[in-house]
Amino acid sequence: MGDQMQFIVEKLNQEPFRKNYNLISFDSLESLQLLQLLSDVLGEIDPKHAVDIREELPEQTAKRMLHLLGILKYKPPGTLSDLSAFRQGLVTGSKSVIHPVLHWLLQRTSELRTRAYLARFLVKLEVPAEFLQDDTVADFNKQYEELMEAFKNLHKEHEQLKISGLSTAEIRRDISAMEEEKDQLAKRVERLKKRVETVQNHQRMLEIARQLRLEKEREESLAQQKQEQKSQLFHVEQRLQRAQVQLKEMQHVVADSKPESLMKKLEEEINFNSYLVNEKIPREMESKKTSVYFLQKVVAEPAMTQADLTALESEIEEVNAQMNQLIEKRIITYEPTDSKFSMYRQQASIISRKKEAKAEELQAAKEEMSSLERQVEQKNSQAHELGGSEVLTEDEFKQYVSKLRSKNTLYKKRRQEIAEITAEYGILQRTEELLRQRHEALQQHLQAIEEKKGISGYSYTQEELERVSAVKSEMDEVKGQTLDNMSEMVKKLNAMVAEKKASLAPVIKELRQLRQNCQELTQECDEKKIQYDSCAAGLETNRSALEQEVKGLLEECAQEESNYHYINCMKRSLEIQLQRAKEEMKAYVSPDPQERRRAVREQYTRIILEQENLGKKLREKQKVVRESHGPNMKQMKMWQDFEQLMECKRECFLKQQNQAAIGQIIQEGGKDRLVL
Repeated sequence: MGDQMQFIVEKLNQEPFRKNYNLISFDSLESLQLLQLLSDVLGEIDPKHAVDIREELPEQTAKRMLHLLGILKYKPPGTLSDLSAFRQGLVTGSKSVIHPVLHWLLQRTSELRTRAYLARFLVKLEVPAEFLQDDTVADFNKQYEELMEAFKNLHKEHEQLKISGLSTAEIRRDISAMEEEKDQLAKRVERLKKRVETVQNHQRMLEIARQLRLEKEREESLAQQKQEQKSQLFHVEQRLQRAQVQLKEMQHVVADSKPESLMKKLEEEINFNSYLVNEKIPREMESKKTSVYFLQKVVAEPAMTQADLTALESEIEEVNAQMNQLIEKRIITYEPTDSKFSMYRQQASIISRKKEAKAEELQAAKEEMSSLERQVEQKNSQAHELGGSEVLTEDEFKQYVSKLRSKNTLYKKRRQEIAEITAEYGILQRTEELLRQRHEALQQHLQAIEEKKGISGYSYTQEELERVSAVKSEMDEVKGQTLDNMSEMVKKLNAMVAEKKASLAPVIKELRQLRQNCQELTQECDEKKIQYDSCAAGLETNRSALEQEVKGLLEECAQEESNYHYINCMKRSLEIQLQRAKEEMKAYVSPDPQERRRAVREQYTRIILEQENLGKKLREKQKVVRESHGPNMKQMKMWQDFEQLMECKRECFLKQQNQAAIGQIIQEGGKDRLVL
């Protein structure tokens, strides 16, 4: 057990954990700290498990750890009963359960890290058999299994490539570069050590610098946590504001709406949706299918040449000419009955087009309303972020939107009517032009025939006589029919009045009874409405009181939680200080001189004595220097004068030697001349 703890402590003190534990501090860890330590080790193996266990429930923590240990194939010792004890110990943070798990994890960290990485992609999702009956789900499941097998093969190839060592040259270059960097860093460290060793108490200063760095890192982490909490608070406030706005809107809608209006709105929505489902969408689908069929047909056909295109264009022109001829024949053989049916057909087509246009306008209006609502939410959030205020109130904005919608609807309606009138005007203009041309041709042909026969103007005179006689006969028929119709109408009206009086007599009696019932029901409805309003007011008061109470409790809970964390931190700090004080007291009271020297008090006492002795020596040295300062300055001045005197003698000696050497050379030159 001791070897196991020693191994765990050594591994935790190394990279990447760096916990700085010893056997005593590790053995004194509480259950919550042990669970957090286990979660940190699991987070090093799988980054998804690097979480703070204080932010999740104990059951969730245990479930998460058990799931990962199952993936890593950890087998706890013992039988089935021991397994239940293992789960219970993992929940409670028992040392007898967590220490073996840490020992097993730290022994094979790299292997388990690879296994956890592979488990993310190779743990198969179990799909129930009833869902696999669906073809789509079965295809997705088959594709999922194929991708899993492909991942296995790729991972094996990757591992083989890593083992094969194909990039040895790059590895050697990297190793040589790292060795050079290591040598440079070692030299730099040596230089820095030499500089630091000259400073007094450098070890203590290094320790203080390390503590300062740790405190700065802790300050940065706390500042980051503070920023995250501020952002979370801002998001929560935004959600609260949106919820309050939605609540106000719902209350406003419920207060202003009636059951009849709600039912009417629902009926309108149902009618609109049924029209979309039964008429519009199927028609659009049919048109899309037809266009797709023709496109597929065009794609399936071989490539067309220029001759084929010319033939198709000529065929299109022929078909258009035939269509024009058929239209002219139809106009010539125009009958009143066909005109009535065509009028009805035209009205039906116009109504259907208007209905489609209205449905499209309604759909566009709904989409526009949803987009405008999203824009309003975005603008409100931006205004809250910038600390600004809204320009329009809610009621003013609703009125503005309603006016805009009415104007937009009126504009679209007018535009649709203009388009229809323009199309109908074009058709009528073309028809009139064709008829005028045909009439002119017939008139010219008839005039030519009359001129040949010698009876020019006969047709015009005959037409005028026929027209006058027809008008006269029509007027006579209309007069006779009008008199007959008036007499028959009077008789019918008298008969209808008598029938209505006879039929309305019992209805009037029933109506009187129904009016009385309606008055009673109206009175009862008013009473029920008063009761409902009073009950709603009481419930609203209770709800607001409960909301205030819940808000107060939430704030109290947050305050208590903050106090809890603060007290817990203070407790840990005091425990550390108490532990240091106990160690200091133990070392101070110990009979062993070596142990007593390790005490902080003894160290500070020894340092104080050393500094006092050093101060005394420095003061004595200062006194000696002050006393000997005057004579020393005189002696230094004498030495400087002596140095100048000696320098002057040296220069004189050098000049004398140079003059003697020159005279000797001159004498030797004279002797040589005498010899010659």
